[in-house]
Amino acid sequence: MLLCLDIGNSQIYGGVFEEDQLKVQFRRTSQLRSSSDELGVFFRTVLRENNVDPKDIHNIVICCVVPDLLYSIRACCQKYFSLEPLVLRPGTKTGLKILYRDPKEVGADRIADAVGGVSLFPGKNLIIADFGTATTLCAVTKNKEFLGGNIIPGVRLAMEALEARTARLPSVEIVTASSAIGRDTVESIQSGLYWSNVGMVREITARITEQEFSDDPPVVIGTGGFAHLFNQEDLFDHVIADLILTGLLEINGLNS
Repeated sequence: MLLCLDIGNSQIYGGVFEEDQLKVQFRRTSQLRSSSDELGVFFRTVLRENNVDPKDIHNIVICCVVPDLLYSIRACCQKYFSLEPLVLRPGTKTGLKILYRDPKEVGADRIADAVGGVSLFPGKNLIIADFGTATTLCAVTKNKEFLGGNIIPGVRLAMEALEARTARLPSVEIVTASSAIGRDTVESIQSGLYWSNVGMVREITARITEQEFSDDPPVVIGTGGFAHLFNQEDLFDHVIADLILTGLLEINGLNS
């Protein structure tokens, strides 16, 4: 079995594949001071609770955007699984041609998303919107060229910034808004967060399509923790929550 780990700024998102089938998914809050032992005990416990014997894990692949956690994660894999994980980093085989000015600057999560998209929609131009701590939009050509994209404060990060940097605005639940007008402070924040993201994604997607894919419109994929909020807005052709795990599965195969 293959254990895939996406180490993000807010959460660790994991999944276990048996052959090409995703058997288990789990999430854990990212904590910069987590020790290898804390992580190891968590991973082994969550696997057992989902009827997976940790001894059946034969490979581990990681994408990480939190460098301070990477040492603990690698030590955890070595101690609790007796495995050296494959870490997605510059030089790892991905099958993509990275057209960023400096390819080393592209986040591992964006690369894994792109590989997942290419594997699921071969021969298609892609725009991938990932709603995590940051919201990212990435453009990938049908020839597997990663063109670049956009990085925007995520939905929760924007809400937390309002709470932290204003005197009277509260923290609110992030929800799908039915009205463009809030009737109280909480509704006004919720509506603003929701519709600003709808407008942002729609506008950026339209501009990327016009500038890069005017002759062959892209498949638009939504992924990440908050993508499901926007299901009813016709922003995406597909919402694929586990896209990054699919990408890590493919990357593991390319580097085996």
